[in-house]
Amino acid sequence: MDHETHTEQQPSEAQAARRRRKAIYLLPNLFTTGALFAGFFAIVTAVQGEFVPAALAVFVAMVLDGMDGRVARMTGTESEFGVQFDSLSDVVSFGIAPALIVYLWSLQGMGDRWGMLGAFVFAAAAAIRLARFNVQVERVDKGYFVGLASPAAAAVLMGMVWFFESHDIPFEAQQGWVWVITITTGLLMVSSFPYFSGKRLSPRLRLSFLSLPIAILVFVLAVKDVALTLWVLASGYALSAPLWALSRGLRRRLASRRA
Repeated sequence: MDHETHTEQQPSEAQAARRRRKAIYLLPNLFTTGALFAGFFAIVTAVQGEFVPAALAVFVAMVLDGMDGRVARMTGTESEFGVQFDSLSDVVSFGIAPALIVYLWSLQGMGDRWGMLGAFVFAAAAAIRLARFNVQVERVDKGYFVGLASPAAAAVLMGMVWFFESHDIPFEAQQGWVWVITITTGLLMVSSFPYFSGKRLSPRLRLSFLSLPIAILVFVLAVKDVALTLWVLASGYALSAPLWALSRGLRRRLASRRA
């Protein structure tokens, strides 16, 4: 009888897992807090007119954001609080901050508030994309993102700002092009294009011989110009999914004509 009572009082594995999911763990949330602070620092710095430090702060937020989830998985400290806190941090660091930086850097020079509209579209798209990710996270293929991830979208805009500002190229005067890039990047976030997530990469993954010279080229470019390299890589990744979908559609059309 005593043994049965003791067994009933022991929490099941499901209950223990549920309690862990509801807990608040210090270590991974410190990284999330750091990413949130980097986004906040980027906003404050941009308001002061220092756009290169602002862009760099967003990239720092990306590094910290990439670490919090890995630390949580490595230490077994994943929780629902951490997931929600991470999403709110991402909205600030990769939605609000890049949109405001681009607006203050260039888009505020557009008339009739078109610049504000373009920046808002990006910020709203980031929030929508993160909400959709949280809803679909258990139902989609882990190897792909549905839509462009918000950190990658922020990297496109912040790489642009960092590159042109660090080289004293007055690209911010081209508000039309900046507006198109901002709107397009925002729409890619809420698109249904599948983007490779890299979560299934393995040290044993075999690549073609062409990958080695490409990696060397990227390394040389990074040593030569980090800002340009990050911007090119982020832009290439952003365009990879729609270009792949376009090429697949063209191949299907050609195949149907031949048939």
